[in-house]
Amino acid sequence: MGRRAPSYLGLLKTGELARRAAEARECLSSCTLCPRQCRVDRLHGEVGFCRSGSLPKVASFGPHFGEEPELVGRHGSGTIFFSRCTMRCEYCQNYEISQCGAGREITCDDLARIMLALQDDGCHNINLVSPTHFVPPIIAALQTAAGEGLALPLVYNTGGYDCASTLRLLDGIVDIYMPDAKYGDDETALKLSHAPHYTRYMQEAIREMHRQTGDLVVDGEGIAVRGLIIRHLVLPDGLAGSREVFRFIAQEVSKESYVNVMAQYRPEWHAAEGECGLPESLGRRITKAEYDEAIREAEKAGLHRGFPRPPPTGL
Repeated sequence: MGRRAPSYLGLLKTGELARRAAEARECLSSCTLCPRQCRVDRLHGEVGFCRSGSLPKVASFGPHFGEEPELVGRHGSGTIFFSRCTMRCEYCQNYEISQCGAGREITCDDLARIMLALQDDGCHNINLVSPTHFVPPIIAALQTAAGEGLALPLVYNTGGYDCASTLRLLDGIVDIYMPDAKYGDDETALKLSHAPHYTRYMQEAIREMHRQTGDLVVDGEGIAVRGLIIRHLVLPDGLAGSREVFRFIAQEVSKESYVNVMAQYRPEWHAAEGECGLPESLGRRITKAEYDEAIREAEKAGLHRGFPRPPPTGL
């Protein structure tokens, strides 16, 4: 498949992108962007669980070569790491950003300039990392950037704790969704990520993402242009509930789903500190046997795209 214009350019021409930006901004007056439904007035300085205001807070940005090959290509994925998060994963590898709030608050115009700079660097896409709580300023920045020549696919890179209603604001804006499917049961999600009813929200979100964009499509060079990439991090001692996750994807989304079964768990943040109340197994990396078992469960469910390539080393 050849190159195609990102979906949001059509919305820019009709004025729909401006309307979506205004509608999204209104959500900040009584914030319901994520499943926590804090209903705080972020437009006037109130903060909820994510501890974020109305402007985007960015920790870093630049070409990233550690993502999936379909995003990286030859020139990298243009990642923008947003500060804070809607979850509190006890083992988060980016806890300085997600939990400690590393980064600085910028304007929407600044965010637009970052997007354009990443395009100038030759990146294949704009990869928004942890964007859920900043959807309104992202759309506003995109409107500006698209008006000034941005023409790269937008990647929505999320932990999966999203509201379908917020995702519907992004219909026709996001070309590539990349959610985590972290857990197969709510009890573990609550204990390890402090995310109530995670599985229901994750499943609703992924179904909506797939409705909007379908299975992953790549161009003639193997670069993603549209569709869904699902990530699943294998945890020690089967804590992620991989079997249930893969069954959901295969039976309720698509057996053609691209699923990155990840082996890079390592103890970080509270898991590294041996926090009281956490499962002891979180203090170690996964074994090869645990990873192989997850792969078998994915194959047994009927999934076949995205794993393992190349097979992980060091297990």
